[in-house]
Amino acid sequence: MTVMETTGTRTDTCAGPPQQNRRPDGQDRYTISEVVTLTGLTAHTLRWYERIGLMPHIDRSHTGQRRYTNRDLDWLDLVGKLRLTGMPVADMVRYAELVREGDHTYGERFELLKTTREDVLARIDELRGTLAVLDRKISFYADAGRALASERSR
Repeated sequence: MTVMETTGTRTDTCAGPPQQNRRPDGQDRYTISEVVTLTGLTAHTLRWYERIGLMPHIDRSHTGQRRYTNRDLDWLDLVGKLRLTGMPVADMVRYAELVREGDHTYGERFELLKTTREDVLARIDELRGTLAVLDRKISFYADAGRALASERSR
């Protein structure tokens, strides 16, 4: 089962716009080393994501080598964004499970993402306050530096 669900005319690809530098449609099979290069993740992390259920089942070649698709790369892009939000891994795994379960989980997915969004907004507010403190300190030291330079030049 994939992490993409289609309902009528709506498609939830669970990621942002498709990334550039991908192979054309129909030629989207990537080895784990190619995915490492494209995503910056380690092979260990990719295998761990699969093991804990954060990734859907990854197809394998006749020799057993993992073969990722563009859809898998889009999913990894979303996972990266969720990591940046500070979402706990358990919640990311839960989200992945909900996507695989189907459309009837939209409400729970909505709540999970809404809660994460609220957490991100709170962190942004906190960072704005921190930025204001830094700006005041930088301004103080810039003014103090100019004053010292002015005294030295006398």
